Amino acid sequence: MTDWHAPDDLALRYADGSLPEADAWSLEKHLEHCTSCASRVSRAVRGTTAGVVLAEVRESVLGAAPAAARESLLTAARTDARALTPPRTHSPALIPALTPRLARILWAAGPALRGAWLSAVLIVAVGAVVLAYGAGYAGVRPVLLVVAPVVPVVGVALSYGAYADPLHEITASTPSAGLRLVLVRTAAVLAVSLPPLTLAGVLVPSSGAPGAAAWLLPGLALTLASLALAGYVGCPAATAVTGGGWLCAVLAPALAAPGDRLTARLAEQLSACLDGAPAQGGWAAAAVLSAVALAVRRPAYDHLGRP
Repeated sequence: MTDWHAPDDLALRYADGSLPEADAWSLEKHLEHCTSCASRVSRAVRGTTAGVVLAEVRESVLGAAPAAARESLLTAARTDARALTPPRTHSPALIPALTPRLARILWAAGPALRGAWLSAVLIVAVGAVVLAYGAGYAGVRPVLLVVAPVVPVVGVALSYGAYADPLHEITASTPSAGLRLVLVRTAAVLAVSLPPLTLAGVLVPSSGAPGAAAWLLPGLALTLASLALAGYVGCPAATAVTGGGWLCAVLAPALAAPGDRLTARLAEQLSACLDGAPAQGGWAAAAVLSAVALAVRRPAYDHLGRP
């Protein structure tokens, strides 16, 4: 319980649906324990078109009820109204201090960014540079390009679900759960994983592999494909299919080819999969198709992982 309360303009924007989703989500959480703000928001909602319709329905129900029951309902309503505390006057200066926006962003970003996954991304990026220049291993970039597209896919899998989030039952029951929350957390995963992995790819020797940024489109396509497939089989199975499929497609031909120059064979296989306009165009088309499939399967997220 804090001394902060929602100002009138916030309640009005919530009532007319113009409040951004993250702020609406935070306000809904605050209303769970603040009767004065709940009263203010309720009055704002009653002023909308939907509120007028609900008032008409209420009057119709009360009009059709027996007189004794109607008087009982009205008495209960007056008692509830008196129980509500009056709105307080708030200093605008208190609002930024008492709304820890950074904490809300980190919470919305998901458990993947708060757990071991973030550390794993940094270890992979820093480890690649150390391995290249500290240990003198020249084949770091091919290995990094094999692993990098799978990193955001794994991050998405660890961002949503009862197996990853201790608060999942509560999270999944909120109005902001489902695809909306999954996309917020996916964006957070991509924003965190892309810079360090791409920078590490720039710093290490090429060893015949494609450019350091060649994995970006495949990473995006595999992530979107995972999200689309998750609407059918859930996040863990979907990421296992897409991430595992990528690893098999790249590693299996390189391992099966004759000769002992594994790094060179791996670089050749990566060049076939990532290098050039046709390959990147194919990944771009796959990303667009996956996004369309995800939009089509959007209703599946309304019940995905809900208790």
